[in-house]
Amino acid sequence: MLQVENLTKTFKNVNAVTEISFELQEGEILGFLGPNGAGKSTTISMISTLLKPTSGDILLDGNSILKNPQPLRKVLGVVPQEIALYPDLSGYENLIFFGKMYGLKKAELKNRVKEILEVIGLADRAHEKLQTYSGGMKRRINIGVALLHKPRILIMDEPTVGIDPQSRNHILTTVKELNSKGMTILYTSHYMEEVELLCDRIYIMDHGSIIASGTKQQLKELITEANTLNLTVEITTEGFTEALKSHPKIKAVITEGKVYTIALKNYETSILKDLISLAEENQTKIESMQLKTPSLEDVFLQLTGRGLRN
Repeated sequence: MLQVENLTKTFKNVNAVTEISFELQEGEILGFLGPNGAGKSTTISMISTLLKPTSGDILLDGNSILKNPQPLRKVLGVVPQEIALYPDLSGYENLIFFGKMYGLKKAELKNRVKEILEVIGLADRAHEKLQTYSGGMKRRINIGVALLHKPRILIMDEPTVGIDPQSRNHILTTVKELNSKGMTILYTSHYMEEVELLCDRIYIMDHGSIIASGTKQQLKELITEANTLNLTVEITTEGFTEALKSHPKIKAVITEGKVYTIALKNYETSILKDLISLAEENQTKIESMQLKTPSLEDVFLQLTGRGLRN
């Protein structure tokens, strides 16, 4: 349906995106996973025809859209990372305004806005000014705008950043429902659990490049020969953290509270003794150790040597 071939974007001799290639298949939810600054939004801007690539091509149904973007624009809905609405208008008025921009008129427009307000769960708040909405409600209107013209392809760029849990759950449920009705979705996020929940196939992006791709299971199988260990300690100390990072059998370490997630180069039983000794030498005590079943977080840690939110 949509093919991206060797796409590159350079800003003042800095490659924001470097020769990435992928395809979006009709009826799927394709996930783009990566930290802030990985190049996801730049990629979305090029696909959306807002940015011209430095090199490479984008094809819709086999036809390049670089010289003639109109066929893609007609079938594309985009939910941008930033709120792109008018705060002095109500939710309803925002939808009416953007519906007119799409060329919808009179009864068709009003009926479509009514349908969208039901889809995004804001029919009861439709006539209140946007500036009274929570961040999550604004994002739902943002999604509604992208759906007004019944697009074939929906691009969602970090649609749940900085919102309340209720709105986040509503958005995720909406994404699944839209896809169940046949909509093709490209979903970018740095929230691992969202991508695991929603996406059929996943591309992992870092520093402007795609570093891995496949189904969730295929990605997890990339690290079956490596192992990830969760280590809970009594107290974290700088000395223990540095000792772990410098250990020759450890590839990477991330810390959350009293829990260390340790990516091992290869698992050997001798590492357990080493960890106990390092803890004693650095004034802490290990409370538990557990080898993990690989997750997408572990895949990212193994591939990049750092946590997704680092």
